[in-house]
Amino acid sequence: MGNDHTPRTLKTTETTLAVIEALKSLDGARVSELAAELEMAPSTVHAHLATLEASEYVAKEGDSYHLGLEFLPLGNYVGYRKRAYRTAENYARRLADETELRAVFMVEEHCWGVYLFTFSGRHAVWTYSTVGKKVPLHVTAAGKAILSKLPRSRVETIVENRGLEPETENSITDRETLFEELALIDERGYSLNHEEQLEGVKAVGVPVTDGNDRIIGAFSVASPANRLDETEFEEELPSTILGIANEFELEHTLT
Repeated sequence: MGNDHTPRTLKTTETTLAVIEALKSLDGARVSELAAELEMAPSTVHAHLATLEASEYVAKEGDSYHLGLEFLPLGNYVGYRKRAYRTAENYARRLADETELRAVFMVEEHCWGVYLFTFSGRHAVWTYSTVGKKVPLHVTAAGKAILSKLPRSRVETIVENRGLEPETENSITDRETLFEELALIDERGYSLNHEEQLEGVKAVGVPVTDGNDRIIGAFSVASPANRLDETEFEEELPSTILGIANEFELEHTLT
């Protein structure tokens, strides 16, 4: 008899999490709407909502249920639970101020790129990079910067789990092409995103590591593709982000 190393999960917990995700997606809903969305019996959905409401994680407004404010301290804790994250917020804000563009700090978790902090300068372009949003790593400047500092085996795992689906016609969809670009990024210290996530938007990313060269995350700055000329995009902007990243790493190492 073979060994099954698949972790045991609880169906009840999975259902509760599905209800929470559906409430977020629907921006609040009645029991009947949630039941239809989740293809569950209304009585089952109501029982989970009642449990969440009793713990103040769900609030009822009329006939509709919404996620409650009890989630706020949890979100704040997650966003700042590591000292490096707290340090990164200030540097991401500085990047937005200095470049006057859209600046973000991204980390990798569960094979996704997750936006931890986002700030907009005077000439920022909207890029859907909202705090907490999960995106494929291979189509973003920050994501590719992170991948460039990971062992090949870890990148292989990420590709196996999330694939290389394109977001635009410029997205990398071939495994070997990805690894060739990651080697180039690692050599020069920064990544370039040539409209690979959003058409009309370019970005530059720089990874940051701890004192043991372990990846923490990556800073990136996005700009309308027609705003920067080649020199600004491939030389001046990378230089600015590299400078901020170096300061971050120095402060993180010394404090």
